[in-house]
Amino acid sequence: MKNIIKTYILPVLLGTSLTVVSCNHFEDMNIDPNNVETIAPGSLMAPLLYDMGTFSSNRNYDFTWQLMQVGLPYPATALGVHRYDITPTAGNGTWNKGYTWLRSIREMELAATDSASYIYQAVTKTLRAYTAGMLTDAFGDIPFTEAMKYDEGITTPVFDEQQDIYNALISGLEEANEIYTETDTSRMEGNDILYGTSTKKWQKFNNSLLMRMLLRTSKRAEMDAYNRLREIIEDPEKYPVFTNNSEAAILKINGLSPFEYAWNRHQDYTLNEVKAEFFVDMLNAYGDPRRPFFMSKATATDGTDLGYKGIPAAHAPTATFPFTPSIPNSDLMVPRSPGTVIHEIIMSYAEVEFIKSEVYLHFGDLDKAEEAYKKGTIAGITQWVGISSPGDAYFENPLTAFNGTLERIMNQKYLALYMCDYQQWFEYRRTGFPVLPKTEHMLLDGVIPKRFMYHDRLPITNPENYRIAVDKLEHGDSPLSKVWWEK
Repeated sequence: MKNIIKTYILPVLLGTSLTVVSCNHFEDMNIDPNNVETIAPGSLMAPLLYDMGTFSSNRNYDFTWQLMQVGLPYPATALGVHRYDITPTAGNGTWNKGYTWLRSIREMELAATDSASYIYQAVTKTLRAYTAGMLTDAFGDIPFTEAMKYDEGITTPVFDEQQDIYNALISGLEEANEIYTETDTSRMEGNDILYGTSTKKWQKFNNSLLMRMLLRTSKRAEMDAYNRLREIIEDPEKYPVFTNNSEAAILKINGLSPFEYAWNRHQDYTLNEVKAEFFVDMLNAYGDPRRPFFMSKATATDGTDLGYKGIPAAHAPTATFPFTPSIPNSDLMVPRSPGTVIHEIIMSYAEVEFIKSEVYLHFGDLDKAEEAYKKGTIAGITQWVGISSPGDAYFENPLTAFNGTLERIMNQKYLALYMCDYQQWFEYRRTGFPVLPKTEHMLLDGVIPKRFMYHDRLPITNPENYRIAVDKLEHGDSPLSKVWWEK
């Protein structure tokens, strides 16, 4: 008898530790583990998708904000991530979470195979690419082909090289695209909280993710990324992708059990957290309509309104500031009225348009690059609840008008990736944009971390394979070691 609960309260048996991970409110939802003989693959989707959306928001806030100078803790007298203080355990939660998802995806795949559900076999390929892609982008080489095979007696899996992982995931997305095209949409069932069992939207998510993964390899000549991306862009019938915000992989969360907000209380989102000067100054320079939705206004000591104003990341630990900086607006993610819908971004439509813009720019088609840039910018603004499109007036500003540079595209992509897991960090590592200010208080000689260090239990529980993986890294198991696609 299969026990569905093991999918969500799971020992992460990958040579790390017996870590128990629970998916909050879903352990008993519609499941009696004593009476379940078979698993319907669709029944596994809601907990998995909810966890992905919550994780995306939390980790962008907890980690990416600091690295990418979006927000930071204040007062912050200790070192902290914004000073590039990356501890050996900084990636442990991501490692555990990612492999928990991969276990759930494997359970879904086995159930889909048992029931001959081709559509859910495609869904598992899409979700595996999203999950394993995040893990390998965050760590580099990771267990993949032998991962999640404890039932087969594999307790110390080998680490696959990142290039091989990328090739496998891209091939899986290509296979999934064909399945989505050929499979009857009526074959999808279950509680799909992302797309309501729309096969067409799942196909668009799949192919949009394919574009993300190909672009991530743009430095690697052997991947021929730009040509492959142009083929996808020019064949929307074969490769449908996101064309508006309603198709994007954005979870609509209402805060009511079991779909509670990522933060339980307003103060958890705002306490000792302020917005960073770089991020706020960029939005101010653009006259951006997202400002009141993202943050409060700053005030002087006498209560004078200072407009939107942040503090520098990686400032001196003893520094103080003679004003109250802008703080995050909790209503964006933790509305005061439960039942109010918020958006948790897994992958946005804006990202697709910025990928198109970069591809067109690479091939010298500035007109199409500008068109996609504008679509991506407006989509990045309007993907949030309550923000209206500023229209063409937004691009009358010389700082927001398209100027034919990658930096201009990436600056807007940076803003559009707000609250989207680690994507700002990954894209900065790929392109070097936006240009972030450096300070003398940053560690690692002011070089932004390139990766998380491996789970700190690996040297004990999977020492041989850990050593082999570490020996391939240019600086060992260090945040300064580049992953394959960054070289």
